Amino acid sequence: MIFIGSDHRGFELKRFIKNYLVSNVRAPAIDHGPAEYESHDDYVDFAQKVVEGVLEDPWQNRGILICGSGHGMEMTANKYKGIRAVLGFNIAVAQQSREHEDANVLVLPSDWLKPDEAATIVHAWLSTEYGAAERNQRRLDKLSKIEEKNFK
Repeated sequence: MIFIGSDHRGFELKRFIKNYLVSNVRAPAIDHGPAEYESHDDYVDFAQKVVEGVLEDPWQNRGILICGSGHGMEMTANKYKGIRAVLGFNIAVAQQSREHEDANVLVLPSDWLKPDEAATIVHAWLSTEYGAAERNQRRLDKLSKIEEKNFK
């Protein structure tokens, strides 16, 4: 399952990406808002909803968050145990986040991406599998230990 959400600055790109997912990836996208443009909304509210959806099955579900810079969404998402959110500002970064870190949330900076660029990044991210190399798994295990220590 793919969960998607944005704030006001990412609203138009979210609509574009949601349509892209339905039309090209044939993946159902659960839209966690906003349903309408609201200039004073807060990215935290939408990031929380998407992350909660991903956490229902963090090894299978994926999240896509969109805001102007991507920073607020990324910081909010990474406050949750089990979430590995990355700011995917190009294809190579997005692919590596899946191959090496098994990222389960992709954050897009709408201020710096054109819709077609964002769609290409989303496609690359969704079609890239976790590499499961020994060094990658060792690093994820270390991240899990940090989470266990800090998310009690």
